[in-house]
Amino acid sequence: LWSPVIGIAAGGVGGAPFGLYDTQTIADAAWVGIPFDAWPGFDFTPGVEFWALLPAFIVVTLVGAIETIGDGVAIQRVSRRRPRATDFRVVQGSLNADGVGNLLSGLAGTPPNTTYSSSIALAEVTGIAARRVGVVIGVVFIVIAFFPRFTAVIIAIPGPVAAAYVTLLLGMLFVQGMKIVVEDGVDHRKAAVVGLAFWVGVAFQNGWIFPDLLGEGFLAVLLGNGMTSGAIVAVAMVLFIELTGPRRRRLEVALDPAALPALAGFLEGFAAKARWDDAASHRLLLVGEETLTSLLADEPDPADGDGGRRLVVSARMAGRDAELEFVSATAGENIEDRLAYLGEPPDVPDDREISFRLLRHYASSVRHQKYHGVDIVMVHVDGPR
Repeated sequence: LWSPVIGIAAGGVGGAPFGLYDTQTIADAAWVGIPFDAWPGFDFTPGVEFWALLPAFIVVTLVGAIETIGDGVAIQRVSRRRPRATDFRVVQGSLNADGVGNLLSGLAGTPPNTTYSSSIALAEVTGIAARRVGVVIGVVFIVIAFFPRFTAVIIAIPGPVAAAYVTLLLGMLFVQGMKIVVEDGVDHRKAAVVGLAFWVGVAFQNGWIFPDLLGEGFLAVLLGNGMTSGAIVAVAMVLFIELTGPRRRRLEVALDPAALPALAGFLEGFAAKARWDDAASHRLLLVGEETLTSLLADEPDPADGDGGRRLVVSARMAGRDAELEFVSATAGENIEDRLAYLGEPPDVPDDREISFRLLRHYASSVRHQKYHGVDIVMVHVDGPR
């Protein structure tokens, strides 16, 4: 729990005899103070500089949103004692909170805020991920803002000590990121996107790519940051892969048991066009049927007035295999979690478990992303062998 604090304190004490700890800054700081002088107010007359920097700020904002999504996924991985599927409703909440925070920062005239990936590694190091701890830390930061001397103590931490601390956190964060990347397997496309985006970001950050041509203008602001340039490359490559990949076939039906014949006909046509044999076609039909049954398992009774929900199914080839995507509005438990718990004896027998067992048997992978009001289930089915 206290290892980061003890490490920083030990580094500060060890660096003090060598003059690395600036005690004069602490002595000059006041005990109590206001963290801001005056509110700058609003300005509704944007000039040339505003329009010149606007594209860069838009890109940076999108990159920040991507970072927030990644942080929302990674923090769930290190915060749970028992592995569970990522709850994308939490990710949505993180993204919304990040947007509101940036809006308030703009209104207050302060630098924009964002989620900080270092907290992910910190939670893993300390083993503490309780929300109440985060709330307490936030309150402490607010209080410290009105006591400049305490702030000066933190700012005066020697650079080498802070660098060692950040190096450890970034190393652990890098490992968490790679775990997310390789979780669903790495094919040549994903490897190209991740590898190229990473190295382009590193190269631009260190000035290895056209440093003389970037200058100090718009391109320098946009590409000089490794996270921004790497994210631009990743987004561009993913869009290119999606646009040049096989076209998706799409079916929209009511989320109802009566949709089974339409779904079966859709998948039969897809398998026939792909020239799959009978065994692979039958496996594809069973996967589609069991996925629909799993989504229906937690659906409310239409008599309760919550009917009319739709299901959108899309299918496309991935090499010789098939990728199915089911998008619906449901409110049940995450299918991934249900599949993970199948090895444990249930407290109460559940007939719905049969569908989950069949789905796990016939599908090579199942990914269920739950959002507020929308569920997305992605299923990978092996083709003929």
